[in-house]
Amino acid sequence: METTSRAVAQAPAAEEGPRVPSGRRTVDDYLRAPFPWYGLDEAFTGPRWLMQVGTAADGAVEHGSIGHGDEPSVRSEYLAGGDQDTKERFAVVVTVAANPVRRSPDGTGVLEATSVSSAAWLAGVGLLSFTWPGQMDHSLRDDWLEQQTETAWVLADDLEGPDWSTLSLPVDGVPTPFHYRESEFGWVLAGTTRAGVHVGAYGRGMSAYGLGFAVVEDIGAYAA
Repeated sequence: METTSRAVAQAPAAEEGPRVPSGRRTVDDYLRAPFPWYGLDEAFTGPRWLMQVGTAADGAVEHGSIGHGDEPSVRSEYLAGGDQDTKERFAVVVTVAANPVRRSPDGTGVLEATSVSSAAWLAGVGLLSFTWPGQMDHSLRDDWLEQQTETAWVLADDLEGPDWSTLSLPVDGVPTPFHYRESEFGWVLAGTTRAGVHVGAYGRGMSAYGLGFAVVEDIGAYAA
């Protein structure tokens, strides 16, 4: 699995205060990416919005996320199946550049190649960043998040294991196999496209079974 993903994982959302539309801050970073971005296909007609990108030590864009539906907030009182579970319906698509094994920017080491596991881990951590189990003391959330992040890493490194099933979804109109798993916090999936990028996704309140993915033709439109 690609090691740099852990260093540039998606930052947890702010727990307090108003949410500023993130697309207005980051569209320039998306435009710098040398690979195509993926989002839900045209069958999804709801809101679309940018989140953030992850970069390498030399500033090169390596991955990023695009949201669909309701902008999620951290669930400080999340209870699976509760009333709040129906208030936020979202799916986030993570695009990861398919990089080969390569030298680090400073020339002192080697960076592992990206893989579908990289997309699975970023998607798993992304879902965790908007989750906080009910009845948990605020001071314990960091410890919980660290533990669950490590679990997501282990799961992503074993995509053929019993925690994952296979789900076929259209990518640019072509049926494509994805690794898929569910938890009490939502769902995560990951696969590889013919466009040379890996795609991960996570969500809650929206079923993954009816989704389709497609190249984003105009990433700037997401920042509007």
